[in-house]
Amino acid sequence: MFYRRFISSVTALVLTLTAMTATFAVSSTNATDKGKNIQKTEQVSEPLNLAVLVQDDLISQVGNELGVTGDFIRSLPNGSRVMVGYITTGTLQVRQPFTSDLNKAARSLRVPRSSTSASAFNPYVEVIEALRNFNADWKGKNAVLLISDGLDTSRGFDVTSSGHTLDLERAIKRANDRNVAVYAFYAPAVGLTSRSRLAASYGQNSLNRLANDTGGKAFFQGTSGFVTFDAYFDHLRRTLNEAS
Repeated sequence: MFYRRFISSVTALVLTLTAMTATFAVSSTNATDKGKNIQKTEQVSEPLNLAVLVQDDLISQVGNELGVTGDFIRSLPNGSRVMVGYITTGTLQVRQPFTSDLNKAARSLRVPRSSTSASAFNPYVEVIEALRNFNADWKGKNAVLLISDGLDTSRGFDVTSSGHTLDLERAIKRANDRNVAVYAFYAPAVGLTSRSRLAASYGQNSLNRLANDTGGKAFFQGTSGFVTFDAYFDHLRRTLNEAS
């Protein structure tokens, strides 16, 4: 009797382990399939003339996004041209003029200084400066990727003028004159936008206005903390393809 019970118990245990192994195998396969789906990212389908502009006083976490930013540049289709510039105190520092060497453009990215000593009064004067580098004879879509907090304090911090400052209006007009769509990634700077939700909201409103009024799109999530650029680039690729 004991022997039969022992055999029955062993048999039940074997069947249970077999079922668990099968379930684990199915789960592992599903997880692998999901991983494969996640890794399949949409690629930009048409050549692009793109100026990547990075505000130099953004918080240090933005430096961790250089890899995914470089990957995006390298993933652009053949025939694309890329310029890389940094918006810093009083000027636009062009790290790489427009080039079709996408690896070279990606390598020109550097970590932002993340210091108030590099703060510009607003990013829109430098956007206007960058727009002068687009050639009217080029084929393909023209775009600016502006990585910025969007805050304009050149004439004081006045929330009533959010989205309607003088330099923002000028940037919109110049971009439309040159047929350049502006896409914006919001990230806080080491100054006001990393401490004040009101300032962050002000900057995001201005970026949204710039993007919408030039045929582009602004990407941001909330007014506090920092979100990585991975999802932003996924949305940007889709948006660029829809606009093609």
